[in-house]
Amino acid sequence: MANITKTSGAYLTNWAWFRDIIGDKDMVLCHTSALECLELFVGYMNEKEIDVYAKKQGQYDNINYRILNNFNDIDVINIDGVLCTSFNQTVNDMLKDFENTDEQALAEALSNYYHNNGRSFSGLTINTENMSNFNYMKDWAVEYYNEGARVYDFTRTSHVSNYRGL
Repeated sequence: MANITKTSGAYLTNWAWFRDIIGDKDMVLCHTSALECLELFVGYMNEKEIDVYAKKQGQYDNINYRILNNFNDIDVINIDGVLCTSFNQTVNDMLKDFENTDEQALAEALSNYYHNNGRSFSGLTINTENMSNFNYMKDWAVEYYNEGARVYDFTRTSHVSNYRGL
């Protein structure tokens, strides 16, 4: 089967793009794509890549498949039928793979979490091996909106459920 590409520009929203490409498939959004799914990062216009954990390589050229034997060791949630890593999982994964991380997306997400959590990172569990990278990002995240940008209020929890069935 020939590989194909579908980009976000063909959809009304990135959410519609994720649902079409990922929904009901054996894949879990991760990294920057998970931050978008969790609505802690607004994403980019005409996005071309999706980051996923998968059990096998798929058909799309523009999906960054991170192959795992199973999803047992990652914290996964289900948002309207789309599987996504939890915020704690996503942050730790991005901090662990820091040299390949979209720092802008991570800073925005951490800032949104911080400001929507009473100006606190409490509730966020950072793995010991990621603490140095977290400390590097923390100050940037705290100051991220001091330039007058809007802090987003994400309260999309009514349709989020923990998912451990994979």
